[in-house]
Amino acid sequence: MHCKEWIDKLEVQPLERAEYIRLLSDYTEEDRLYAQEKARKIGDRYFGKQIFVRGLIEFTSYCKNDCYYCGLRRSNPKAERYRLTEEEILDCCREGYALGFRTFVLQGGEDAYFTRERMVHIIRQIKGAYPDCALTLSIGERCQADYAAFRQAGADRYLLRHETADPAHYRVLHPEPLSLEHRIECLETLKELGFQTGCGFMVGSPGQTPETLAEDLLFIRRLQPQMVGIGPFIPHGDTPFHNQPQGTLELTLFLLSLIRIQQKQVLLPATTALGTIDPRGRELGILAGANVVMPNLSPVAVRKKYSLYDNKICTGEESAQCRSCLQKRMESIGYTLVTNRGDYPA
Repeated sequence: MHCKEWIDKLEVQPLERAEYIRLLSDYTEEDRLYAQEKARKIGDRYFGKQIFVRGLIEFTSYCKNDCYYCGLRRSNPKAERYRLTEEEILDCCREGYALGFRTFVLQGGEDAYFTRERMVHIIRQIKGAYPDCALTLSIGERCQADYAAFRQAGADRYLLRHETADPAHYRVLHPEPLSLEHRIECLETLKELGFQTGCGFMVGSPGQTPETLAEDLLFIRRLQPQMVGIGPFIPHGDTPFHNQPQGTLELTLFLLSLIRIQQKQVLLPATTALGTIDPRGRELGILAGANVVMPNLSPVAVRKKYSLYDNKICTGEESAQCRSCLQKRMESIGYTLVTNRGDYPA
């Protein structure tokens, strides 16, 4: 079979592992554009020309983990650490709500300061003030009791990238005691508790191959998440991967298209990392099948400190500027930002 035939097949049934590997090994730019056109039509069929907007609040740069790719890793002495107060977090929500955002994303490192009790209080404060808004958490691996408490307090969604579904590749990216097995357990727990759950991975991370990417696509098929977050790997100068090449725009766009074709109604962001490696990266991501953008609501004073990777964009713009800029960018390609919660279709 040719690549276009596998892309056609993917629209109606899953591919076998060997077929994913061949497709990811052999595709051409013509094949990528073919997949993009198919993905865009599927996205438009389910969502029209609407792009959902999420207000990102990066509330802590402390992290207990030492992932080899991340600028917030605990052993990076150059990382600038900060924590937002509850009042600062609520100020971000107030600003976002006034700008029309109806989903807030609380993202941070795995920071022991933010105990179950502290997080529950923050969640209740946000949901009490903005009952018409969805709240997404992205704060890493926690115990089942924590996840259950967050859900009961009102959190709606949880993003936890699996990073790779291949155990050997997982070890390339993460030191002990982190494990793929535990990460998958967390994702399954989140789904069982009723969270709209998101997984995802970096494209072009060290050690990634068509074989590991095939495992990622098969894992996404098995998990059936409501959200998938992928973006190019971008090296950070203060990590062990500082000399590694970054992921490519083309492969990221191709994978966005394949995920849209495979998981038709999934919520799929065009990430900040995509906009970092190419000035029109987010627009190209939307055209490849993405339907979510996540402008930054964090206070401008801390944005540069939340340094997952180098040269991150939108660290100096006020939130209103950022939203206005994104609106114009989306309109330039025939799409529009919408201000509803943007839930996964029931």
